Amino acid sequence: MDSEKTIPILPCRTLQPVLAFYTALGFEVTFQQRSPNPYAVVERGGTELQFFAMKHYEPAESISTCYVLTDDVDGLYEAFRAGLKAGYGRVPTRGLPRIGPLKDMSYGVRQFLMTDPGGNCVRVGRRTGGEAHHPPAPRETFARALHHASLLADSKEDPAAAAKTIDRVLSLEDERPTRVHLLRLLVLRADVAGRLGDEETARSALARAVALPLTAGERNEARDALDRLRELRTGPSR
Repeated sequence: MDSEKTIPILPCRTLQPVLAFYTALGFEVTFQQRSPNPYAVVERGGTELQFFAMKHYEPAESISTCYVLTDDVDGLYEAFRAGLKAGYGRVPTRGLPRIGPLKDMSYGVRQFLMTDPGGNCVRVGRRTGGEAHHPPAPRETFARALHHASLLADSKEDPAAAAKTIDRVLSLEDERPTRVHLLRLLVLRADVAGRLGDEETARSALARAVALPLTAGERNEARDALDRLRELRTGPSR
């Protein structure tokens, strides 16, 4: 099977915004056909994506997706963010196009999601050696809420449902999270609030997260959340 290769063929309304997006990410347009049927190919390293244009296609309603496996997901994430910042003057995190955070998922991958102007969601990740499917949700209250909220926000792309999950667990009066769980919940809450355009809630959650006193061990355990906290506070993506 070494000679086999899968190439996604994805829809869009018009080619030019999609090609501009992938060019900003470092892809090369290797083929473009304007008529009779608009069609284009972009390539970067071993990744090839093909696109066709449909006049009455609605990108905001797209469910098209594909997965790109890589050995260097952290490097691609930084390169793609830098390319988007250079190409768009900011790192877009909501609307179309957008790029999500990089994080370790419960189903054995470290990944980020990006959605192009055509509404196509490209998941980019590497296997981390864990389970390749969804394991049972944690039993502990706050770990369980974080597990579900993270999947809703960054796998299902439903920030409103993620926000409800976090708000519900943070309103509990008879249980309290560890500082690491609280940090992760607050950072994710700020993140999804930003995606929903709720800047007041985003600022409040960020302020609470910043104010948390953490030991060196806790900071090491929560380094991904702290990295995302720094990204959200500096605000180049807004």
